[in-house]
Amino acid sequence: MTLPIPVGVVGVGALGRHHARHLAAMHGAELVGVFDTDPVRAAAVATEVGTRAFASLSELLGAVRAVSVAVPTSFHRDVGLECLGRGVSVLMEKPIAVTLAEADELLAEAARHDVIFAVGHIERFNRAVRAAQAYLEHPVFLEGIRLAPFQPRGTDVAVVLDLMIHDLDLANHLVGGAAPTDVRASGVSVLSPHLDMVNARVEFEGGAVASVTSSRVARERTRKLRLFQPSGYLSLDLAAGSGQFMRLREGWRPGMGASLEEIVEIVTLETPDADALGLELAAFVAAVRGESATIVTAREGRTALALALEVTAAVQRTPIPTLGR
Repeated sequence: MTLPIPVGVVGVGALGRHHARHLAAMHGAELVGVFDTDPVRAAAVATEVGTRAFASLSELLGAVRAVSVAVPTSFHRDVGLECLGRGVSVLMEKPIAVTLAEADELLAEAARHDVIFAVGHIERFNRAVRAAQAYLEHPVFLEGIRLAPFQPRGTDVAVVLDLMIHDLDLANHLVGGAAPTDVRASGVSVLSPHLDMVNARVEFEGGAVASVTSSRVARERTRKLRLFQPSGYLSLDLAAGSGQFMRLREGWRPGMGASLEEIVEIVTLETPDADALGLELAAFVAAVRGESATIVTAREGRTALALALEVTAAVQRTPIPTLGR
C-alpha cells in the first residue's frame, strides 16, 4: 500500500484556507501543516482542519514533499525559490510571478531540483470548461467577460494579473497553445493604483481571436466565456459551471424551418460535478506521487503571464481618451 505524501499550505488567507480544507480531506495526501506570516490566522486554520501551524516556512518545508502556495503575488518569487530550493514540489497560485524574469528563476530552480511545479489556473478545472471539451473543434472567436465587485485583496497587481489572466490562459489553451501575433488593449485605474478595468483583443497564430474584458469595480460577479467555431457556438457560464452548445440540426438546408428551435439543436453541456479547486489539488498530488495527471505546468503559467504582460503593455500604449468642450 502506497503511503500518503506529506503536504503543506503556505499562506492561509481567504484562498489558502480552502487549499488546506481540501488537502486535509484528500486521499493520497497527508496535510502535515500550514504556515502563514500571521500566526493567529495560521493557528485558527490549523485548528479548523485538524493540522499543525508551523512557526516558520523552513520548518514546514523540512516536513513535507509538496506545498500549495497562496501568498500575495509579490511574494511568489521569494517563497517559490525557498520551497523549490528545498526540493519541495510546488503548486503556485496564479499568476506564477510578477515578471517573466521571476518566472524564469522559478522554472530554473524547479528543473535544478527535478520537482513538480504547477500553477493554479483553476478555470481549466471548471465544470463548464470540462464539459465543453467534447464539443471543441478549432474555435475561431472567443469572448470572455469577468467582472467582480471591488475588494482590497488582489489589488497589489493590475486586474490583468488578478482576474483577466484566467481568461487569457483559457483562450491560449483552447486555441491549442498558438502564439499571440497581435495584442491591443485599453484600460483604466478607478479605485486602486493599478488598472481596475481592461478590455483586450488578442489575435493568435492561425487567425483565432479572443476578446476579453475584466473589471473589479462591477456591482455583480460575472464569469462567462463564449466560443464560436465552424461546427457551432458554445456559451459557458463559468460561475454556475454550466453551458450550452448550439449547432445546426443535422440535414438542415437554407429555407428549412420556421423557428430557431427547428433550425438549431441546443445541447446542454454535462459532466460530473466536482469542486474545481479540489480537482486541481488532486491532480497536483497525483503528479507528485508520480501518477498520470493533467496539471497546468509552470511553463504554461509562464505563457499566461507573458500574454498578460503584453496586454498590460498594450494598455500603456493606448492613450486614454479625453472629452473636449
